[in-house]
Amino acid sequence: MQKVYRFYHNDDCDIKPINPLFSSIKNPKHLYDLLGDIWCEYSCAPRLRKDWSINNKTLGQCSITAFLAQDIFGGEVWGIKLDDGSYHCFNIVGKTLFDLASEQFGDVVLDYENRVIQNREEHFSTKEKEERYLYLRDKLLKGLKNEKS
Repeated sequence: MQKVYRFYHNDDCDIKPINPLFSSIKNPKHLYDLLGDIWCEYSCAPRLRKDWSINNKTLGQCSITAFLAQDIFGGEVWGIKLDDGSYHCFNIVGKTLFDLASEQFGDVVLDYENRVIQNREEHFSTKEKEERYLYLRDKLLKGLKNEKS
């Protein structure tokens, strides 16, 4: 039985890593699978932690996930402004847009047209967000190392 992926634009995102540290990651679907074992309440944005659950693993994970995907696959991180004034981040590599954290919105279809480029330095100006990113990256690298062993 083939696994069903529910993240936005999962059907044609056969993008390969450009960073040798992550060369064993096959594509964004593989990254999604790996992150599924890493995303947790700690990696969730603090303002959303009370709502995070194992059934909604991508909640509050968008910016750190998008910047990690950028480190792996290149491209740019973009964001769309949400009703609460925050930005939901996703990736565009070449002509391919994918959003590994889109499942957190359930059946709501986001409008990816009205987007703005996101700046890593601005996002990581808050220590907690940089620490969550480093946690996600380090857990991923450790998992990849264990996969090779």
